Amino acid sequence: MATAALAQQVAKVAIHGDTTELNGKKIFAISVAVLPPADGKTPGGKSAWQEFSDAGVNLARIVPSQNGENYGWTDQGYQVARQYLDGLASAHMYAWLWLGDDIAHFTEKETAKQQKLKKLVETFKEHPALAFWKGEDEPLWGLMNAKEPGTKTPDKLALPYKLIHQLDPNHPVVVIQAPRGTVKELAEYRPYLDITGMDVFPISYPPGGHLAKWPNHEISAVGDWTKIIVEAARGKPVWMTLQISFSGTATKGKTLRMPTFFEERFMTYDAIINGARGVNYFGGANPLSLNERDAKLGYNWTFWERVLKPLLAEINTNGPLAEALIAPNSESPLNCKAAAIELCAREVGGDLYILAASKEPRQTQQVEFTGLPTGAGEGVVLFEEPRKVTTQNGTLKDWFAPWDVHVYKFKK
Repeated sequence: MATAALAQQVAKVAIHGDTTELNGKKIFAISVAVLPPADGKTPGGKSAWQEFSDAGVNLARIVPSQNGENYGWTDQGYQVARQYLDGLASAHMYAWLWLGDDIAHFTEKETAKQQKLKKLVETFKEHPALAFWKGEDEPLWGLMNAKEPGTKTPDKLALPYKLIHQLDPNHPVVVIQAPRGTVKELAEYRPYLDITGMDVFPISYPPGGHLAKWPNHEISAVGDWTKIIVEAARGKPVWMTLQISFSGTATKGKTLRMPTFFEERFMTYDAIINGARGVNYFGGANPLSLNERDAKLGYNWTFWERVLKPLLAEINTNGPLAEALIAPNSESPLNCKAAAIELCAREVGGDLYILAASKEPRQTQQVEFTGLPTGAGEGVVLFEEPRKVTTQNGTLKDWFAPWDVHVYKFKK
């Protein structure tokens, strides 16, 4: 793996508006977090990284931990991180590498933390699998809950951000928030990040425990919070972190609950429709979420086989939506009369894609879309083949069950 890693070039990342370019190619980020062991295998004996890569995963969030033990940036931590990076490089995947809470925020006076960050950046900035730095985790929530006032204020992220860019201009900084705060509060962190996003985990018993006082505890809260963080980002890329398992479901004393395929599919498209340019699936190796077979392998391959892998077949770089996912939203005057339908349109060459999702949790309804090109005629419903739909005078009618997602493709 190390030999394969060294044979590749240093990854170069550029950001253009809300899209990200990796080695000269625009990407829709598909990431996994809480990972198998560095030498992880599938139940069939295949490299975990090659399995992820073949399914369309292009990123993994790397933390210097393994088998439930977090080493921090000790010698052991550096060794584990390098093993992960080498494994990703061997499968042509990329990492966003965690800074750790102690060096993700500090002031000029904290020189020891500055030196620790410099060592980390200098050590890994030329590794071919490194693409992004993972900055402070959920800083606004951390600020709200801090025992010492001002611990994670936006200005405390300024110096680490500046140092990283001075030492490593090729790799942007990602800061992910919790579903807390207002657009104004979240926007105050914008100067100290290049990519942002939010962890939204609505599936638990009771529902919506991760969402605190937010009125919507349904899975459509993903779209609500995507809108908020997109507005706070003011044009910078947004990646949404979606649930496999988390502390509210895979912790002693909690009731284990994980998304079904249809729930995960809805949340993924709800994020995309509302502006996400990447998705990160979190919690695949939480020990209490693993059955007997998967516990031996250190990853939830059962969830992967049943839910994630089939879903990624729709949105990966080889799928039929690949170009649409990196395209800007269309200026087409598309509209839907039903308030519970969220949608976006993307144009790729002569093709018009419409992504639509129903936030209605109880009722099956027929809805009407207007504003399609008058000559659109017949379109296909992707992933529901051979189903097709027909427009008349720029109008389309179709049925939506609760949490339904339909992806339409028309010739303009």
